[in-house]
Amino acid sequence: MAYYSVLAVTPTTEDWIADYIAPANRLVAQYGGKYLARTSSHEQLEGSTDEAALRIVIEWPSREAAVNFMNDAEYGPHLKARTAGSNSFHFLIEGKDDLA
Repeated sequence: MAYYSVLAVTPTTEDWIADYIAPANRLVAQYGGKYLARTSSHEQLEGSTDEAALRIVIEWPSREAAVNFMNDAEYGPHLKARTAGSNSFHFLIEGKDDLA
């Protein structure tokens, strides 16, 4: 079953970004992930204000793939740099409809 990482990221510094993109891209692909969106072009249609500079959606082939990506030793320093240099929120969503 597919899982989706949904992130809201607002950099507080850009120092980490140049060193982050290539390794993250490679590791996402290594774990079978596919970026569906990485954009600053988004708008909030309802709810209280939840501003973010970037919205990111990654499709994973399984929960295990997403968790293994996040726990990969090579990704660790990049994750640390991103979380230190941004306000980031990451949700992992199972691709199913509990209300169907």
